[in-house]
Amino acid sequence: MKISIITACFNSASTIRDTIDSVLAQDYDDIEYFIIDGGSTDNTLSIVNEYKARISKIVSEKDDGIYYALNNGIALATGEVIAFLHADDIFAHGKVISSVMNWFDHHKCDAVYGDLQYVDRVDATRIIRNWKSGIYHPGQFLKGWMPPHPAFFMKKSCYTRHGVFNTTFRTAADYELMLRMIHLHKVPVAYLPQVMVKMRVGGVSNVSLKNRIKANREDKRAWIVNGLRPGMLTLIRKPLGKIGQFFG
Repeated sequence: MKISIITACFNSASTIRDTIDSVLAQDYDDIEYFIIDGGSTDNTLSIVNEYKARISKIVSEKDDGIYYALNNGIALATGEVIAFLHADDIFAHGKVISSVMNWFDHHKCDAVYGDLQYVDRVDATRIIRNWKSGIYHPGQFLKGWMPPHPAFFMKKSCYTRHGVFNTTFRTAADYELMLRMIHLHKVPVAYLPQVMVKMRVGGVSNVSLKNRIKANREDKRAWIVNGLRPGMLTLIRKPLGKIGQFFG
């Protein structure tokens, strides 16, 4: 079973090499890898082109943000399963993809998710937060639960049936997509209890209190556009639930 891995990047020269190396180090054979660049003006493409013989397709063009790039990658993908590894992120070890694909083989599911570690932007061995997803139970989105999107792997057929990223969202399209897939459409999911991805701190939605407030507003709109009503405390419990990640 083939997996398509998509990396969206823009002016990512300081981190893109680590990202690519972590993909190419995977021990799973049937991988196609796409890099969707938003028209970088730094050294990103020079680094990417060093690996062009081992990358299925490189696209570089101005776009309207990361979710447009991810949708472009989905359109190109021919794998049965789709994964996203952003240019600030790395796979935690060389057996991540083989472990995920084995999980698909042994569980009746359309999506597999796992755990994630936030790491220092300079020293990726320094762990800042541990995001342990836990087993999903129906209704958990109402309690503020969500899996980490970089550690979320889903069959392309789900995107075909239920749609891709909603690009009217600037920071919460990943949350909206997983809410739509898991909570609304009840896509069967399976939890693989291992750290799959290391994410460097400093993401768009959590770099400041102001951006966190904007992200929370987008979280609310994610429910509204899907004709759903969050619980009274859903949108409060979602960020509060992350506090324990600093102590796990």
